[in-house]
Amino acid sequence: MAEKSGTNQSASTEVERPQGPLNSDLGSTTIADQVVSKIAGIAAREVTGVYAIGGGAARAFSAIRERIPGGSTNYSQGVQVEVGAVECAVDVEFVAEYGVAIADVATSVRQNIATSIERMTGLKVVEVNVAVTDVHLQGEQEEESEQEPAEARVH
Repeated sequence: MAEKSGTNQSASTEVERPQGPLNSDLGSTTIADQVVSKIAGIAAREVTGVYAIGGGAARAFSAIRERIPGGSTNYSQGVQVEVGAVECAVDVEFVAEYGVAIADVATSVRQNIATSIERMTGLKVVEVNVAVTDVHLQGEQEEESEQEPAEARVH
């Protein structure tokens, strides 16, 4: 048992950091998943032809939260990210405006998300997966909110 000394001394005590713009000799910078998710959500909303971000349930919950006093917009809604030390991947769902070329809008969403994340964080975007969950018809939401309430059956 006394012979064990010296067998594990070859292991290096120096911490090896992945090379990238967020790491230097003085330390490293980490960026939270939520930060990358917000950047992606805002970048997707900037694209013409995108009506809303997220699926139906997420949008409904967000609409309720925004009506509550003190509530705020969830810019990460409909966006999932995986963030590593030097790269990230993004999945985004959105509703397209009726009449737009969906493939062109999806391409623009991908480009805007990748450009925004890379510019703001220094992370390399390895993929942006886009899911179009619905098509919004002009006047669709206004008609729903303008409907008269049903007449009361009990007085």
